[in-house]
Amino acid sequence: MTAATARRPVGSFALLALALGFLVLFVLLPLVAVFAEALAKGFGEYGAALAHPDAISAIRLTLTVAAISVPLNIVFGIAAAWTIAKFDFPGKSVLTTFIDLPFSVSPVVAGLVYILLFGMQGWFGPWLRENDIQIIFAVPGIVLATIFVTFPFVARELIPLMQEQGRDDEEAALSLGASGFQTFWRVTLPNIRWGLLYGVLLCNARAMGEFGAVSVVSGHLRGLTNTMPLHVEILYNEYNFVAAFAVASLLAVLALLTLVLKSLLEWRYGYNHGSAGH
Repeated sequence: MTAATARRPVGSFALLALALGFLVLFVLLPLVAVFAEALAKGFGEYGAALAHPDAISAIRLTLTVAAISVPLNIVFGIAAAWTIAKFDFPGKSVLTTFIDLPFSVSPVVAGLVYILLFGMQGWFGPWLRENDIQIIFAVPGIVLATIFVTFPFVARELIPLMQEQGRDDEEAALSLGASGFQTFWRVTLPNIRWGLLYGVLLCNARAMGEFGAVSVVSGHLRGLTNTMPLHVEILYNEYNFVAAFAVASLLAVLALLTLVLKSLLEWRYGYNHGSAGH
């Protein structure tokens, strides 16, 4: 055994120990702390915190916003990915860049832009006021902000996958007389189904956990426009730590569930950012 060969296991063990230490310090310990604080006064206080009307309202609003924004992002993601991967047109690179915009723009800035557009003093504010339509500090504003910060996830999973698959299958189906809808439903969708599911998981997790943009446009109206992350902030600022961590534990469970589903998807179907459908 050479000296280099002998040193290799030592180096591998050191890297593994470093990675495990990082995960324990920055992932496992915070999760343990969340559940420990949530259960600090027992299951009775934990259940009471989750059963509080404001907590139920926050949970209901979070689920409602996700139920609206995720399907819309599925439609947009599929349409954008299909357009970019299957067709050549002027401005294609510009469209791709715009899809990545939420990744480079702060969510807080996105929320401020919506206030500039739809606030009472914003560009469309007078018209909205005249027609008794409220977007900012109401559910529509929260939905718009959530859609903005989450719309790249589905598209970004599908674009490279569709580009890798090419156009041959669709062109063959069209040449055999299939309609556009039949081609999509029977050819394209089965090829992208696992990539689509992967993107939906990430999109849903971000939709439920978004804080910055939603915080700006919500108005923090207790029981009306507070999502779960905003409700956690209010409870923590009021030094109601058990209730804050109780609600936070639900978000932690969501994150863990997303991670488990993502891992199962990669293990069961061999999906890994572009290998789905093969």
